Amino acid sequence: MASPTVRVPPYAWYVVGVLTLANISSFVDRQILTLLVGPIRRDLAITDTQMSLLLGLSFAILYTLLGFPIARMADSRSRRGIIAVGVAVWSVMTALCGVARNYTQLLLARIGVGVGEAALHPPAYSMIADYFPREKLGTAIGTFSMGIYLGVGLAQIIGGAVVGAVGGEVDWLVPVVGAVRPWQVVFFVVGIPGLLIAALVWTVREPPRQSPGAVAIPVADVVAHLRTHRTTFATHHLGAALIALANYGMGSWLPTFFVRTHGWTVSQAGYLLGIANLTFGIAGVVLAGRLSDWLQSRGMEDAKIRVCLYAALGLLVCDVVTPLMPTGLGAAVWIFPLSFFASAPFGVAAAAVQELVPGRMRAQASALYLFVVSIVGLGFGPTAVALVTDYVFQADAALRYSLALVTGVGLVGAVAVLWAGLRPYRESIGALRASGVLD
Repeated sequence: MASPTVRVPPYAWYVVGVLTLANISSFVDRQILTLLVGPIRRDLAITDTQMSLLLGLSFAILYTLLGFPIARMADSRSRRGIIAVGVAVWSVMTALCGVARNYTQLLLARIGVGVGEAALHPPAYSMIADYFPREKLGTAIGTFSMGIYLGVGLAQIIGGAVVGAVGGEVDWLVPVVGAVRPWQVVFFVVGIPGLLIAALVWTVREPPRQSPGAVAIPVADVVAHLRTHRTTFATHHLGAALIALANYGMGSWLPTFFVRTHGWTVSQAGYLLGIANLTFGIAGVVLAGRLSDWLQSRGMEDAKIRVCLYAALGLLVCDVVTPLMPTGLGAAVWIFPLSFFASAPFGVAAAAVQELVPGRMRAQASALYLFVVSIVGLGFGPTAVALVTDYVFQADAALRYSLALVTGVGLVGAVAVLWAGLRPYRESIGALRASGVLD
């Protein structure tokens, strides 16, 4: 086993830094909608369930389906170019959300955001895995994944500030575009700067692939590898997906929860959630990566899955307790540990995929992982909460109970599945080391 103190070239961390900026941009553009539920519902006359499709499923459909062909390209072509084009596309489509005049146009623009963002994660995971040894991979991908919580936090703080600044019902006159509603201005503010990040991605050098060759591994070989380790991949992917269901379900509706249940303003909710994600959220994903690397260096081969399991247990408590707190202050206090445990699994879960497959399968294997996590988590998490609110409790004010119920059920399932996956994961790592796939 390689030494855990192996040094990494500084340039590798520059690459992670640039990719993290792209990840920040993607989650700012993805999550900004959560602060705009009230005004969008009012102006477009839609229900919670229709709003949930904007928050989740509209984005997830092409995001997940396009992940496979894009990942296949990334296993043989320029990953840098794929990412740069993707950043530009999602930035433009986010800005186009600001010119939508009806629900259908906004839905189509959100689908476009998903198309662009499909180009980020599989190529980025593959690049990072080629720049870093296995012993540092948890920390490296944890750092990249920190962009999720920087992006979510900035979306909440910037969005809250902009909503406060342009709030009201008086139209704004935007050059070229014309008159727009105040909430539409927010999409211009967060979308257009992404074009600068797209340009920055072009400064990154494509790393040599750890598995040489110019042609992507045949799909049949990828399927055969996944089938050989099917129990490992099934428990890993499903466990992460159920955590994602809880995270997207909770995260998409938390600002609205504070407004409906505790009478807060959108700006107050945005500031609270943004600060929590920028502090405890970032700490969770970074410390989880470091913890998994430390445990692995001491011979715990299932460290990455074990860290996901511990995080799911902590998140289960936080997700059930937070929405049921009797006061806004009480709920606000619980938001901080909730943010910590919510962020902790996803850097190490993505890193686990990278060490379970040969180098030239990494982007394709990542696409499958993201497909499962996004369809279950992003596609159904926000909508599950909305459906329970609209059709079970049949009252907007019951959102708090919908949040506790949906996330609680999802996380109980996640804990059970991840626990069942510990032994298969260890067995897969042993088999891969014996076959020479791992050092």
